[in-house]
Amino acid sequence: MRVSSSDLERNKLRLVLLGAPGSGKGTQAERLSQATGLAHVASGDLFRQAEREGSELGKIAKSYMEKGLLVPDEVTIKMILEHIDGIKQGFMLDGFPRTIQQAQALDKALGDEGIEKAIYIRVSEKELLRRLGGRWICRQCQAPYHLVSSPPKAAGKCDVCGSELYQRADDTVETARKRLETYFAQTAPLIDYYRQDGRLVEIEGERMIEEINRELVVLLS
Repeated sequence: MRVSSSDLERNKLRLVLLGAPGSGKGTQAERLSQATGLAHVASGDLFRQAEREGSELGKIAKSYMEKGLLVPDEVTIKMILEHIDGIKQGFMLDGFPRTIQQAQALDKALGDEGIEKAIYIRVSEKELLRRLGGRWICRQCQAPYHLVSSPPKAAGKCDVCGSELYQRADDTVETARKRLETYFAQTAPLIDYYRQDGRLVEIEGERMIEEINRELVVLLS
């Protein structure tokens, strides 16, 4: 199903996509963009693009990231606003805002043209840990595997070249648990922020990718 261009032109949908690491948010964002024509605005991609282009904002952001510091909200918001200013259709923000302070600053900057809906793809911590903690990679050809969803035919061996599989440090259950703790500490208040004024839409994320995508498309049509 595809949302008509007339609907998009009339509605000018402005969305925020929320979801923990492993929730499938990035996958759904790409599919939703293809199905509806809404622009997918990923804050991480904007940072990398600005850095490559050597823009003033990119240089400022890089100076913070090189020191391991968070890029100040005002820099991030300015970068995002400059980008979406040239978008004629609606858009989806992915990776921003991450905190209530960022959401408030974004609403203030957009004014009456603010965010209409925040879509939260809800997945249990148990399932997130299963998804995040089961990834293994071939040492030789870098082919990816997952112990649950796409396991190798022979334990510990690559199907493609037969080399040993290994698990990166950031793919272990322990690392995944820490990432999730940080995410939920930051994002739980943000979810309440959008819920309190009726802008939050929760989607059950422990289903087939196609099923979730269909529900999202219908929701926005």
